Amino acid sequence: MGGIELVTLIIIGLNALVSFKGFSDRAFFERYKFEVGTIKSGQKDRMLTSGFLHVDISHLLFNMITLYFFADVVISGFGPIKFLIIYFISLVAGSLLALFFHKDEPYYSAVGASGAVTGILYSAILLQPGMDLFIYFIPIPIPAYVIGIGYLLYSIYGMKKRIGNIGHTAHFGGAIGGYAATLLFDTDLIFTSTLMVILLAIPIILLFVMEKMGKI
Repeated sequence: MGGIELVTLIIIGLNALVSFKGFSDRAFFERYKFEVGTIKSGQKDRMLTSGFLHVDISHLLFNMITLYFFADVVISGFGPIKFLIIYFISLVAGSLLALFFHKDEPYYSAVGASGAVTGILYSAILLQPGMDLFIYFIPIPIPAYVIGIGYLLYSIYGMKKRIGNIGHTAHFGGAIGGYAATLLFDTDLIFTSTLMVILLAIPIILLFVMEKMGKI
């Protein structure tokens, strides 16, 4: 891998600056985090600003390291401007899905770049479906699309069971945003990677079918 792209460095820098401000200033953190009640009352900016706040350094590092490893794939495929568009579409999509699923929970809150980063991850999978990934403690490479589909299915389970203090909904929304934006920017993928497009769509369709049936 070559040197880190400037646009990636800027995104990481913004996340670090805003997060460290939030670490030391609780009022700042509380004002700009995602919170359903305050968003519905008019503070729509939280849907964007919450994506640059993190709970702690480990949360920040995990998201930024993940972004670092997959950003280059998307930048190589689309260039820095479209990379940024996909990043922010994914961030907002994560917030919108969280707002949709938790609209009746005024005190539901969340922070983190996970939705945006997951969108970049899924964009990278669509662009390079043959890419292999490694998971901790598993010594063999696993196809990226297998991890992608598995992660979305786990996110559905996490949303249903409310597993851990994790924004599963934002992760899923970010994946949808990255998936949709990538296909919008490169419609040829529908024909050149038809099977992959269909496979990655299955968990997305499943989520909304389950929501329609009242299973989530």
